[in-house]
Amino acid sequence: MIFPSSGLDQEGAGKSTMPRTKTIHTWLPPLLSPLLVVVLWQAVIQWQKLPPVLLPGPLKVLSAAWEGRDKLAAATLVTVSEALAAFGLSIVVGTAIAMLFSQSSLIRRSFYPYAIFLQTVPIVAVAPLIVIWIGEGFLAVVTIAFIISLFPIITNVTDGLLSVPSGLHELFRLNGASRLQTLGLLQFPAALPHLVTGAKIASGSAVLGAIVGDYFVGTGDRQGLGYLIFARLGQFRLDFLFAAIIVCTLLGVTVFFAIDLVARRLILYWVDDDRPPR
Repeated sequence: MIFPSSGLDQEGAGKSTMPRTKTIHTWLPPLLSPLLVVVLWQAVIQWQKLPPVLLPGPLKVLSAAWEGRDKLAAATLVTVSEALAAFGLSIVVGTAIAMLFSQSSLIRRSFYPYAIFLQTVPIVAVAPLIVIWIGEGFLAVVTIAFIISLFPIITNVTDGLLSVPSGLHELFRLNGASRLQTLGLLQFPAALPHLVTGAKIASGSAVLGAIVGDYFVGTGDRQGLGYLIFARLGQFRLDFLFAAIIVCTLLGVTVFFAIDLVARRLILYWVDDDRPPR
């Protein structure tokens, strides 16, 4: 004898299929879009009959990446170490500067406009100065990446520290809180979401800065991805050049999503009002 399924079973089945459908809708477009790019890439080559010296095909790029996988892997590790060092330094220094800006309107009005210099500075012009002052190599590349990634941290954290309503400041003042206690217990927790936003922007800037730094001030002793691009461009190895560019893109995306995941798991947990009590 067959009994009809209850509404509760149907509701449970519906709930079980909803996360699966949401996962498919979330991950399917990012997985299909690279395949579409590869198909269009190959179609353009076939349609225009472009020689590999102008635009290598996807298979040639893949073959070049496989043949040079050891160099690409070693260069990726170098670039990752440079980017992470610059990113960590920008978090510490940028947060400290933002805290200083939040405590004094005079200091903020005097120096905040000049922080825009970090975003608009032409690295091509600054790189020779960095070579003169620091020399080539790891420290010079980290300095360039640090300059590029510092501005998002300063601006976002400063906005977050100044976003606290004046009523909460008055409440802390009435309870006898010092300036340091107000900063640590009120302003900094409120600025954490802004710090997360700035960190995600700065992570991509740090990777870009490390690649650019490798291109201009990298050395043969520590060959980063930028140095490989510069070297292969001189040799006119477009297949390997495209492979290095793709690796740079994947590296930037990976670092961005890694920072986003860490932020969601660790930082945003402390400012979530719906979190369960510990």
